[in-house]
Amino acid sequence: MKLDLVVLAAHPDDAEMSCGGTIASAIAQGKKVGIIDFTRGELGTRGTPEIRAAEAAAASKILDISVRENLGFRDGFFKNDEEHQMKLIAAIRRYQPEIVLANAIEDRHPDHGKGAALAIDACFYSGLRMIKTFDFDGSEQLAWRPKALYNYIQDRFIKPDLVVDISKYWDLKEASIRAYRSQFYDPNSKEPESYLTSPEFLEFLKARSQEMGHMIGAKFGEGYTKTKMIGITDFFNLI
Repeated sequence: MKLDLVVLAAHPDDAEMSCGGTIASAIAQGKKVGIIDFTRGELGTRGTPEIRAAEAAAASKILDISVRENLGFRDGFFKNDEEHQMKLIAAIRRYQPEIVLANAIEDRHPDHGKGAALAIDACFYSGLRMIKTFDFDGSEQLAWRPKALYNYIQDRFIKPDLVVDISKYWDLKEASIRAYRSQFYDPNSKEPESYLTSPEFLEFLKARSQEMGHMIGAKFGEGYTKTKMIGITDFFNLI
């Protein structure tokens, strides 16, 4: 399936928390969007891989994602090496996205920075025809390099290079986040508390989105950093 936008995420729920509004906006514009999760989030304080998979499916339904794939990398221990790059290259070539969104280049969780580096390298190598990869049916894949890669901003504040207005889509973004019931505030949960489970964390996510939106005169926004210079052909499509 050819996709317009692919979101790469170290863990299930990274995409929804960081760029769920951008996803919803793109889909509302008729774009096909997919998410590729690297790990099953098996090291999370709450939930199980099976629970998180069901939650990811529920979140995907809320956002109307075209396809979601999990590469099954080891949570906490995946690396930016040839083995992991080759698996990601195959996924990139499978969906041939024009745009890729990936983890923050530096963050509280080490997997996020590793995920960013892996995404950047794999997107480049995916365009080299001498690197051979094969799809699920054994057919050889064509080389494909996305036109652009942007890194979303996660827990730690990073000054964005651009901000997407998601004011119309905050409620949808929030609903997709809350689909991960095992991971966020639940007064009825008997599982251990974690960094994500306080009610204040969801308030922080909303405040962060309001802060990003404020930068561009919008109610809500999502910020991104760039990996290369941004080129435009039309000043009049900017906010």
